[in-house]
Amino acid sequence: MTETRFKVSKIDGLKQQVFGWASVAVSAGGEVIVDSHEHIIPPDELEAAVYEFNMFYRDLDEKHTEAVQGIQIESFVVTPDKLERMGLAKDALPIGWWVGFWVPDAAVFAKVVSGQYSMFSISGSAVLEAGE
Repeated sequence: MTETRFKVSKIDGLKQQVFGWASVAVSAGGEVIVDSHEHIIPPDELEAAVYEFNMFYRDLDEKHTEAVQGIQIESFVVTPDKLERMGLAKDALPIGWWVGFWVPDAAVFAKVVSGQYSMFSISGSAVLEAGE
């Protein structure tokens, strides 16, 4: 994974909102994305992980400290099936997860604007099986 793939893509300073790709499994050009741990996240597994995140862990915290500084306001998992159902080509967008957060904590939002926090990350755990 290159750092530029998951940088914050849009910042609304007046509303203190940030948007961008939290994860991409396959680029719009069909390239399979390998994350920073050299893992590949299949689109069907990404969608299940996002749904679990949305059900149980939607709040934003600074460096996973558990003190909430933001609230998720947008979440959309892009899959080939969803693109097709919307009447779009299956490769019209990357296969991945787009998010938006409202960051009312002024100190944390300032770190996003300055570029100190330039990417999205989610906390959680997983079991890596042999061969993956």
